[in-house]
Amino acid sequence: MKHPFLLSVALLASCNPAPAPAPTKESAPAASPAKTSALAPTEIVAAAPAADWAAIAPSDLLVMDLAPDAKGAARRVVIQLLPAPFSQGWIGNIRKLAAAKWWDGTSVNRVQDGYVVQWGDPDGEDKAKAKPLPAGLKVVPAEDYEQADAVIKSARYRDRSGGAAYVYQVLRNLEIPGASSKAKSAPPHTVGSAGDSYAAYVGWESGWPVASDFTKAWPIHCYGTVGVGRDYPPDTGSGAELYAVIGQAPRQLDRNIAVVGRVIEGIENLSSLPRGTGDIGFYKTAEERTPILSIRIGTDVPGLPRYEYLSTESKSFAAYADARANRRDAFYIKPAGGVDICNVPVPVRRVK
Repeated sequence: MKHPFLLSVALLASCNPAPAPAPTKESAPAASPAKTSALAPTEIVAAAPAADWAAIAPSDLLVMDLAPDAKGAARRVVIQLLPAPFSQGWIGNIRKLAAAKWWDGTSVNRVQDGYVVQWGDPDGEDKAKAKPLPAGLKVVPAEDYEQADAVIKSARYRDRSGGAAYVYQVLRNLEIPGASSKAKSAPPHTVGSAGDSYAAYVGWESGWPVASDFTKAWPIHCYGTVGVGRDYPPDTGSGAELYAVIGQAPRQLDRNIAVVGRVIEGIENLSSLPRGTGDIGFYKTAEERTPILSIRIGTDVPGLPRYEYLSTESKSFAAYADARANRRDAFYIKPAGGVDICNVPVPVRRVK
């Protein structure tokens, strides 16, 4: 906004001009208007009404307690597990592993800078030393990395909030190479973008970022995503070995590894760990590893806080996503006009 300037001109009538009259309320110049600014994303989230937040059930949380740090401070990581229909075979295994207290006494074994932190049995590759897995774990087929798009289409393709269609218009960027003609003609009420580099469509399902080719849909890797470590195909991993993303979103892993959750609290307790000095960030010695004291389902953790996420179907989320795509608050000069889906992290907070 331009500030008005008042230009005064003094006319000299003689060598001894008369003094100017004192200004009155009518003649005094108006004060310059204060600079206004749109709300920042954090301000939009803070102002979101209670009705726009959705509770996270404690039974959908995985709580990992690491050994205290060098100063004796506790280190806890809280992971929200992915809801149906995605990755339920692996998540069923994870629940059994937690119930069996299988992770107690295992460790963080790999920290690769800008990529992932990985944990589980440090001797898992050695059949003679590997910790026995609990009975009843499923072998999940690779086909379960994806789900039929029709399973979730009814939820994603309806504008139930009054704001979802607007989010779609904000996020889609048809000038990005690779946006398919099918994606460009997506339903006008789709919450998402037709300009993703890895998929024909990306959006949110029940608070989670997902991608689709309009035939299959799958969860995607963003910062904080938790996935299942595995060996070469056809192995798909049991869920005993897990990793969390601590760097640039490795979207090339989508549909190649099972996504099972996301870190909603305590990511700093993983991302700040010393980097591994071995190949791809594995620690060379046992002394370098960070011990895991326990991993439990949230219902088995006394005193665990309650958490909730900002519903991705709410008007508040629509405004938040718009602000992430087009920053108009005072620091910014030019709105970007679009945003990568991983740069719209779904807000999660503790319940007061």
